[in-house]
Amino acid sequence: MTYDFDTPIDRSGTYSLKWEEAGDALPMWVADMEFQTAPQIRVALQQRLDHGIFGYSIVPPEWNQAYVNWWRRRHNLDIDPESLVFCTGVVPAISSMVRKLTTANENVLIQTPVYNIFFNSIINNGCRVLESPLEYDGSGHYSINWADLESKLADPQTTLMILCNPHNPVGRIWDRDTLAHIGELCWNNHVTVISDEIHCDLTDPGYDYVPFASVSERCAMNSVTCMAPTKTFNIAGLNTAAVMIPNPVLRHKVWRALNTDEVAEPNAFAMTATLTAFNESAPWLEELRAYLADNKAEARAMIDEYNDSAAPERRITLIESHATYLLWVDCSKLTHDTALLCEHLKRNHRVMFSEGAEYGGNGRDFIRINVACPRSTMREGFSRLFAGLCDFSAD
Repeated sequence: MTYDFDTPIDRSGTYSLKWEEAGDALPMWVADMEFQTAPQIRVALQQRLDHGIFGYSIVPPEWNQAYVNWWRRRHNLDIDPESLVFCTGVVPAISSMVRKLTTANENVLIQTPVYNIFFNSIINNGCRVLESPLEYDGSGHYSINWADLESKLADPQTTLMILCNPHNPVGRIWDRDTLAHIGELCWNNHVTVISDEIHCDLTDPGYDYVPFASVSERCAMNSVTCMAPTKTFNIAGLNTAAVMIPNPVLRHKVWRALNTDEVAEPNAFAMTATLTAFNESAPWLEELRAYLADNKAEARAMIDEYNDSAAPERRITLIESHATYLLWVDCSKLTHDTALLCEHLKRNHRVMFSEGAEYGGNGRDFIRINVACPRSTMREGFSRLFAGLCDFSAD
């Protein structure tokens, strides 16, 4: 391997949310990685730092072209550079769009369990969360409940859908037919789609995601796609992202929303990081994807080994996933309130995971585990998990 993903990095003193919130527990919760970003990005940022002046920045045409080239090479999507608008992050963009594209008390549909911050973006901006829960088969697989989805999209009060593609926390890559069906339902019911595609580059080797806007003209003209290098290259703290809006009328509305909320101007490092990520850092990403896939395979093997020796009522189920570095783990045999389980694991075994209830749907039965860390760290985290499962009591 050219790049080192095995050496643990001490993040103390860096004001890391992930580590500060965990206290003395091993943090395997929030979605940032325990890996230094690509060396090409670090070198470029160091050069920018050494310049020593950090005034206001513009968004140059090279930024648009970097997105165009990356999505064409990796995802077979031709993007009009004029359709791209800079924003400081996917979440600020979603919140701005909820405000601009809806009227108070209208429904915003989400497919739960789903990224918990979607709830905040909807509720905090005066709209109603309308959940269309994914169907779970009890043995590691989720699918869409089409009858429920169609019924809720047909509600005249539903004007916006936030699609998670690939899906977090389930890790599902939606195929072209599925996206086409969603797109037709939304078009027919006059529901605009915001497609959050921030995890799109973090698929297992051999698995590709399908951009929602690539599926059909209707999908493209009725949607906003949120994209960024931040999750892919572990640079979330640099606040750089984009929205892609092929429809010029919708684009103007989104552009106004982002500028009104003052989330459309880059910081001094955003352009350097983005351009270097997309133009120079693909080799690092390929090794990262392979490393993450191996971590996920080993995690599955460890869970299988644990289940072989555990009492039936203490076994857990790992959801099948080919995207993201987040594992969604069914703990329903032990408890239907994993908040209690996560509290027990953090307090008594010093390991922190995300409790599933915050993702809606059937999340109360689940925990989310971040395995984007050195393999030795992951093994230690699972060792603590299994010890905690053995002595956990829901009483």
